[in-house]
Amino acid sequence: MIRSMTGFGRAEVSDGVNKILVEMKAVNHRYLDMNIRLPRRFMQFETRTRGVVKEYISRGKLDVFVTAQGEGGQGKELCYSRSLAESYLGYIRRISEEFGVPDDVTAVKLATMPEVLTMENSDEDADNLWQLLEEAIRDAGAMFTAQRTLEGETLYKDIMQKLTAVDDMVTSIELRSPEVVEEYRERLTSKVRELLEGTAVDEARLLTETAIFADKICVDEETVRLRSHVNSMRTALKPSSDEQAGRRLDFIAQEMNREANTILSKCNDMEISSIAVSLKTMIEKIREQVQNIE
Repeated sequence: MIRSMTGFGRAEVSDGVNKILVEMKAVNHRYLDMNIRLPRRFMQFETRTRGVVKEYISRGKLDVFVTAQGEGGQGKELCYSRSLAESYLGYIRRISEEFGVPDDVTAVKLATMPEVLTMENSDEDADNLWQLLEEAIRDAGAMFTAQRTLEGETLYKDIMQKLTAVDDMVTSIELRSPEVVEEYRERLTSKVRELLEGTAVDEARLLTETAIFADKICVDEETVRLRSHVNSMRTALKPSSDEQAGRRLDFIAQEMNREANTILSKCNDMEISSIAVSLKTMIEKIREQVQNIE
């Protein structure tokens, strides 16, 4: 089943120590534009996060928001930077000598210098955090996909109804076209007879003029191609077809609009012109809906 590009998904998971909330929101876009916002301690997972998210969307402007609560104490390691402490101590002693101020550095003071002692996640803790984050992403992705699929079903029904309307308009044009030619022939014959005032009418010449007019306003090729495009769009919309059909459907809608423009430019009949304008309007509505499809 086709899917809409617009959707929202949300999931929250917790292991008793850490709680992670993932929100996914997407709107229409020609390509895949993904923006992922992670807390600082989850930045190491950005590449893996992007890989998992891509399983749920191929086109659209997607924002992924990850928030986390709880630092946890499990899997943490206290790290000591001896080289940094040595540098701090060396500079402090140098300052003391150059400016004649007391050197009263203690071990406690030195330990409080920035980055001398740091609390970092161990490898085991990083693995646990990623498993928790991946679970939240997949739960949010499942909700995100379900919502987009549901909206896709609505789009499918609406577009199919509009395609039926297009078919009906094409049929009306096909039925009206021969009538236009016949009406032209009758008007031409009447006008010629009026001008000739009883003189014999050259039927061959009338037939020639009528044929030229019929060829000029003929839209058979356009209506045949329109029906072909309608069938192609129906095929692309079928549940068994490629779920990522948005680009193909948009191209078909453009071609349908091209044929409608040609019909409108050829016709010189008010009834066909009115139908062609309605046809263009309906095709534009179809294209607006198609642009919501992934």
